Amino acid sequence: MYLIVGLGNPGDKYAHTRHNAGFDVVDAIAEEIGVRYWKSECGAITGKGSFRGTEVVLAKPQSFMNTSGGPVKQLMSAYKVDPEHLIVIHDELDIDPGTVRVKFGGGHAGHNGLRSICDKTGTRDWFRMRIGIGRPPGRMDVADYVLSLPKKEAAEEFEHAVVRGAEATLYLVQNGLEKTQQ
Repeated sequence: MYLIVGLGNPGDKYAHTRHNAGFDVVDAIAEEIGVRYWKSECGAITGKGSFRGTEVVLAKPQSFMNTSGGPVKQLMSAYKVDPEHLIVIHDELDIDPGTVRVKFGGGHAGHNGLRSICDKTGTRDWFRMRIGIGRPPGRMDVADYVLSLPKKEAAEEFEHAVVRGAEATLYLVQNGLEKTQQ
């Protein structure tokens, strides 16, 4: 079983913003594998399904991004998921828009959602599906940028990254890190 967590902020105000890339990818995965029933548990909205014989729990923590670690830790305990079967999907400023990258372990690179998960789980050793959103243009504030909706060409790149992120996550579940990175 894999626990697949998309990071984002709850509420319509934040829907489909760059910072909610994780939520959008989880929704795309749910569509792909036919998850239609969602419930509230452990501080998250969860849905269960399977992909080619592997059970998955999809989760969207309903605490705000910066406190995602609590729900992630609770879900790991509830489903008895070890860190090697945790996949966290999140936005990444340091990756070009439309690009998707996966890695196992590492730091939080200043991402408060990742920092919270590292702190609450006591480990940095879990999979990260990183959805590139790029840096804000000019002197635009980073918070304003990540909490805004992509426009025009950026919206197309964002949607492409969401689709690729969902595909890459399911490929990771089926084939492992090395093949997914290729």
